[in-house]
Amino acid sequence: MTKAFISGCSGTVLASEEIAFFRAEDPWGLILFARNVETPDQVRALTGAFRDAVGRFDAPVLIDQEGGRVQRLRPPHWPAYPPHAVYGRLYTQDPDSAREAARLGARLIAHDLSRLGINVDCLPCLDVAYPETADVIGDRALAADPDIVAELGRCIADGLADEGVRPVIKHIPGHGRSRVDSHLELPRVESDRATLSASDFVPFKALADLPMAMTAHILYTDLDPARPATQSRRVIDDVIRKEIGFAGCLMSDDLSMSALDGEMSERAANSFAAGCDIVLHCNGDMTEMRAVANVAPLIAGESAARCARALDATSDADGAFDAAEARHRFDRLIAPALNR
Repeated sequence: MTKAFISGCSGTVLASEEIAFFRAEDPWGLILFARNVETPDQVRALTGAFRDAVGRFDAPVLIDQEGGRVQRLRPPHWPAYPPHAVYGRLYTQDPDSAREAARLGARLIAHDLSRLGINVDCLPCLDVAYPETADVIGDRALAADPDIVAELGRCIADGLADEGVRPVIKHIPGHGRSRVDSHLELPRVESDRATLSASDFVPFKALADLPMAMTAHILYTDLDPARPATQSRRVIDDVIRKEIGFAGCLMSDDLSMSALDGEMSERAANSFAAGCDIVLHCNGDMTEMRAVANVAPLIAGESAARCARALDATSDADGAFDAAEARHRFDRLIAPALNR
C-alpha cells in the first residue's frame, strides 16, 4: 500500500538500498534534482527503476523545472528557459504575447519532461513579487500584480497540461512577502489577513481548481502565530481549504529545509497533523528518508481521492507538437523582454 510521502534519491542510479527502501515503503512519488541528472537515457532509466521498485507504472516523478535559476535539466542535453519574471515583463509590453509565451514555454518544458518519464512539474510559482521579496523567490515571481500572476500562472499550467504533465502551484498561501530564505531559516510575515487575502491569496484562489499545491514554510503571524503554514491546521483548514478553496492534493515543501525545526519524523508528523496529504523529503539522506517513512500513513480516505484526482487530471499529449518550430516561435516572443 502506498505511503503519503515523496522521496528524493542520492545519485544518478538507484542504489540497492534505495531500491529495497522504495519497494518496502512504496512512497507516492520520487523527486529529482540536479544531482540525479546526467543524460536523457540515464534519467529515463532512473525514473523507470523507481517505478519498477514501487510497482506502479504511473507513479509520480516530480522535478522543479521552472527556468532561470531553478532548472534541474540544463544544457547541453536540455535547452535553457527564462525565469518567470520574463513573462511578467513581457506582459507590460504585450499581454497577448506574454500569455502565448508563458503557455508555449511551459509546453516546451513539459515536452522535455515527458520524454524522460517525468510527469509532474512543481510549477507555476504563484508568489507575488514585492520590493522586500527575498532572493530565493526573486525573479521566480511572475509579477507584482496578483491578477497578472494569476493570468500567466494559468497559461503555464495549461502549457504543462498540453503535454500531459501535471502542475503543482506553489508556495500556497504565498511566499512573496518573505524577507529571508526558508531553506535557511523560518520567514515571518506580519501582514494582516485582510491584506494577504486581497493580494497574496489572489492567484491561488484563481487557480484553486488545479490538482496539486505545495505549501509555504512561512509563519504568518495574523493567521497562526505559533506554526508555519505547512504545520498549521488553522492555515490549512481555514485559509487554504476554505478561503482559497483549494480542494486538490496538498503537499508540503521540502521537510529538510531549515525553516522547520525538530527531528525529521516530528516534522513529518506535524505536517500530516496539520492536514497535508503528502510530505516531501528531497535530500536523499537514507536515515532521514526512513524517519519520514516510519511516520507516513498509508494514503487513504479523502487524501487518496485527492491524490487519485491529481493523477487523472491531465491526459496524454496528442503527439502532434513540433518542438523545434515551437522553440523558434517562443524565442521570438520572449526576445523583447530579454533585451530590456
